[in-house]
Amino acid sequence: MSKPLSRNTLIVASVLLFHGVALWALQTGLIQRVVEVLVPVQMLTEFIEPPKPRVIPPPALPKVAPAVVRKAETLPPPPMPLAIADPTPAPQAPVGVVAAPKALASITAPVAATPAPVAVPKVALPSSDADYLQNPKPAYPAMSKRLGEQGKVVVRVLIGVDGVVQKAEIYQSSGFERLDQAALMTAQRWRYVPGKRGGVAEAMWFNVPINFVLE
Repeated sequence: MSKPLSRNTLIVASVLLFHGVALWALQTGLIQRVVEVLVPVQMLTEFIEPPKPRVIPPPALPKVAPAVVRKAETLPPPPMPLAIADPTPAPQAPVGVVAAPKALASITAPVAATPAPVAVPKVALPSSDADYLQNPKPAYPAMSKRLGEQGKVVVRVLIGVDGVVQKAEIYQSSGFERLDQAALMTAQRWRYVPGKRGGVAEAMWFNVPINFVLE
């Protein structure tokens, strides 16, 4: 039966075995591959940092309008105390009779004077009936007589301050041209008493009626 190996012998054998395996691995390039694999893994673990937690901002508080400070209402000053008359006379006050004030004379308000009515100046219209004018009668057209034409014509004339006609126009027609023209020529030839306003002669319009009647 063989003797068991001692402890020292096992340690020496393990060291020799480890060195032998290390030499074999070095010759075959196994150690270099292990180093190339382990080093990048170690570097990645150093550079990769855990993601930072997301910070959620707190919700914005609603804006509060600034309070309007109202000015203190100014209170009215307290009423001043009223003096109350004491009916009791002072011990040294002189006693006498106070005369009542004389009645004031009544003051009458001045009465507004009523304006006098404005006198309207009297107007006197022109006239053609004065005897001293000696105005001839209108001539009746012969053709109107033969045809039996008759009627009334009103001629409107502007009479100057000298009594002479300044303008003349037919105001109302008789319906016959010959009678109208005869009346217009007659009114223009006549002379007139000028119209007056307040006794002063002035130019005025005047209507002159002329009748043509067959006898």
